[in-house]
Amino acid sequence: MKTAALIPARYASTRLPAKLIQDLGGISVIQRTYVSSVATGVFDEVWVVTDHKEIERQILDLGGNVFMSKKTHQSGSDRIAEALETVDADLIVNVQGDEPFQDPKSLKDLVSAFERPKVKMASLMCKISEDEAYNPNTVKVVLDEKKNAIYFSRSPIPFNRERTEDIFYWKHVGVYAYIRELLLDFTSWPKGRLEQIEMLEQLRLIERGIKIKMVETEHQAIAIDTKEDLERARNFLKSIL
Repeated sequence: MKTAALIPARYASTRLPAKLIQDLGGISVIQRTYVSSVATGVFDEVWVVTDHKEIERQILDLGGNVFMSKKTHQSGSDRIAEALETVDADLIVNVQGDEPFQDPKSLKDLVSAFERPKVKMASLMCKISEDEAYNPNTVKVVLDEKKNAIYFSRSPIPFNRERTEDIFYWKHVGVYAYIRELLLDFTSWPKGRLEQIEMLEQLRLIERGIKIKMVETEHQAIAIDTKEDLERARNFLKSIL
């Protein structure tokens, strides 16, 4: 099964303008994400899917693969689905462009989930405390006994009503893997009611009864959304060089 990582890389950003082309140790954030994804050794191909010439130029300077979007997209999943007209792969992994330090073990475990014949989609999760779970920017997931997702929410789920025990929560880590056909189907469906309420695109699949296999990771990704995040990433990079 041929596996490709597709990195959606939209130029516009609200909290940190042009965040993907900010310097991170001598190369840009998006260049570091690309290099880090290639270095995992998990993928047969790695592509950046973008809407901007500067991002395209930076990836081409690395000798990398770039697909230029011809349409306007509401989500990263929509953007990478368009790229499938060029990318020939059976399994597609959506790697976040603003997460420059990819973890080989997490991505290998994610791809390995598809060794089970019925798995059509998988994603990552990690354990967090109850205090962290009350942050609405942290997406939580609850599971069935086979570690398929039952529901995703910005609210703390499950709700610890009786307070009889200390519990942990599962945080959803937004790295998705799909078989090719499901990604194309998913991005052709209209938004569902739950997706529009929570503003979480994965609920579109849950509403249609699609099973999402959840894979545990201990890797805490650094996602760059603010100046503070960028500074944290720069300090982390200094610590490992």
